[in-house]
Amino acid sequence: MSAPRPPAVSVVIPCYNYGRYLPRTLDSVVRQTFADWEIVIVDDGSTDDSPAVAQAFIDRHPDRRVRLLHQANAGVSAARNAGIAAAAGRYILPLDADDVIDPTMLEKTAALLDAEPDIAIVSTDLFVFTDAEDVPPQVLSLPPYDRELLLERLIMFYCSLYRREAWEVVGGYNERMRVGEDWDFWIGCAERGFVAHHLSEPLFGARNKDTGLHVEAAENDLTVRARIVANHPTSFKPLTRAWAQALLEQEDSYRSDARVPDDILSRAGEMDQFLRVVMDLQRIARTQRYRIQYLEQALAERNLPSQTGPGAQPTAVSDRGGQGEPAGIYTDMQESLAQASPFTW
Repeated sequence: MSAPRPPAVSVVIPCYNYGRYLPRTLDSVVRQTFADWEIVIVDDGSTDDSPAVAQAFIDRHPDRRVRLLHQANAGVSAARNAGIAAAAGRYILPLDADDVIDPTMLEKTAALLDAEPDIAIVSTDLFVFTDAEDVPPQVLSLPPYDRELLLERLIMFYCSLYRREAWEVVGGYNERMRVGEDWDFWIGCAERGFVAHHLSEPLFGARNKDTGLHVEAAENDLTVRARIVANHPTSFKPLTRAWAQALLEQEDSYRSDARVPDDILSRAGEMDQFLRVVMDLQRIARTQRYRIQYLEQALAERNLPSQTGPGAQPTAVSDRGGQGEPAGIYTDMQESLAQASPFTW
């Protein structure tokens, strides 16, 4: 009996204590219009129900190629490397256990790699979503791929489809980096001649939470940048390399604007702006959710008599605890919140 044909795409999902998010992530892969895939879930020493959630998914989908690996907690880079080492696909898609992909993600990105042998990586735009169902996702458009621009800032998110060969040549993700490992990996690919292409469609969905590695990366942006410079010295100027070495040696004075090289400082300013946008979205989502919950509770707790007479409208409790506002005001507010766009990327 011949061995089964390997899949075209391996979706590698590290998971550490994200059992509550994992089902939606896995379902987004199952809903793909492209069918030639496998999933490799790597439980990175979770202490919650992540392994049970993953196994339950496998049991529900016996016809799908889904595997579950276990390892002691070692971080996202080590978990990705373990999953990719065990994967059989010629194309790799990293996907974190709290994020999702659009149903056409694999179809569109794999088609480009099939058609363009000189392209090794396909990135896409993304949409940012929260747990609040009444807050619409926000689309983040990224620029076309450019090697020099990649050295200046992260223009490709981690969830990009790439040829397995790139991972093998680079040597995988740097397991010494807790955050910023994707940017470090992309620069390693560029240094070895692998070319990327950007699809201007939001095919990757990033969950926006109060906590997570993306927040940690933003809050420690200068340190992350210094480590990347130190990992890729030939790609940066001598002045920038000297600054990175001093900062990593804990010389705090090198964190001041006067000591940060101009190129690093401009990039840090962009990251500060991104972090403010992230926090604004989280704040707005919480405010909207709490306000609607408050109004729903107030309406449920009061049994108000209806008005009668021509043209009368039912009354509802106002958010100040009074009465007499048309009930339509509450409905209108719900609709406006659902349509609100907290910011424009």
